[in-house]
Amino acid sequence: MNDFRHKVILFDLGGVLVEFDGIEPLIAMTKGRLDGESARRFWLESPWVRRFEIGACQPLAFASGFAEELNLAISPEALLAEFLSWEKGPYPGALDLLETLRPHFTLACLSNNNALHWNYLRDQLGFGNPFHVSFLSHEIGLIKPDGAVFRAVLEDLAVPGPRILFLDDNPECVEAALRSGIDARRVNGIENVLSLLSSLYPSVLALGADA
Repeated sequence: MNDFRHKVILFDLGGVLVEFDGIEPLIAMTKGRLDGESARRFWLESPWVRRFEIGACQPLAFASGFAEELNLAISPEALLAEFLSWEKGPYPGALDLLETLRPHFTLACLSNNNALHWNYLRDQLGFGNPFHVSFLSHEIGLIKPDGAVFRAVLEDLAVPGPRILFLDDNPECVEAALRSGIDARRVNGIENVLSLLSSLYPSVLALGADA
């Protein structure tokens, strides 16, 4: 597809292309028992989040376990309604960026996700599925930052790790990808993504700006 250093650009979704506001609500719901860093780590480490995001439990079971894990006085139904509202949709310019990149790279996503959020993002928030390949934890049964998910991605893409550029906002996921041989960079939000890709591939991004 190209003679660039990278053949594949592999995107995380939340915090990279998509706004997911799950930190401040967790701080508020726990009345400050979780701070920003512990809330971030909760999404990576919670047994109930991991179960839900590998497709191993149903939404109501997840919500019950989630509330119990954090000692929250909230019904599963109310928690699911809150949970759904934290998915805000693509950052402004994210879909335009993918359209610009698509003729030049294989575009893929690797996201810790769940059917509830993915369907809402795809069907209600206008995200569609702009990738050539999607690796969604609830569909493949594997989750970041476990090494197994990166091995599965490498096998499926059949592309050497150094020719895959992986963008994620969590340092644990970046470090795990680097250990697997993938060229991984930490980014936070669409402006950071644009800045990095403009430095790596200015000619491609200039084409998008001129369109």
